[in-house]
Amino acid sequence: MNSIEIRALSASAETLPMLTDLLVETVAAGGSVSFMHPLAPEAASAFWERSLAAAARGERMVLGAWDGRALVGTVTLLLDCPPNQPHRAEIAKLMTSVEYRGRGVGTRLMKAAERLAADKGRTLLVLDTATEEGASGLYEKLGFTLTGEIPDYALKPHGGLTGTLIYWKRIGTPSR
Repeated sequence: MNSIEIRALSASAETLPMLTDLLVETVAAGGSVSFMHPLAPEAASAFWERSLAAAARGERMVLGAWDGRALVGTVTLLLDCPPNQPHRAEIAKLMTSVEYRGRGVGTRLMKAAERLAADKGRTLLVLDTATEEGASGLYEKLGFTLTGEIPDYALKPHGGLTGTLIYWKRIGTPSR
């Protein structure tokens, strides 16, 4: 796992197809990341084009986990919060390639996102994850606190409803 490198992503001819494949694979494997199975590659690509354009505007940061030239995971740090919430950021779209799950990629992505948020003066991180088959164990291991569950929040990629768990974590001293 030492060969995994975490770095910010931007739109490129190399990166976009890999992000597209990762999103399609994640949804096919049941990952609840806002899309339904089967996910058309064109829809996945359009999502990433919009996301990377928002990153170029400074509204978010998209991080990638690389094993050599292969993109094996990603997480997004949402920074574009309302004027009364400049102290927080949101974690979204944590995905690890099926082949790399259980090997620490998600942990490394989350720790990098947390460092970046702190570097940008954010003191509170929030996120949500599916009740069924979500990453709650990872988030709790990383020190996130469960606020609660909203039942029947979203459709699972292969159908049926799942709840969502809402988490938060302080990453610095908030100014009051």
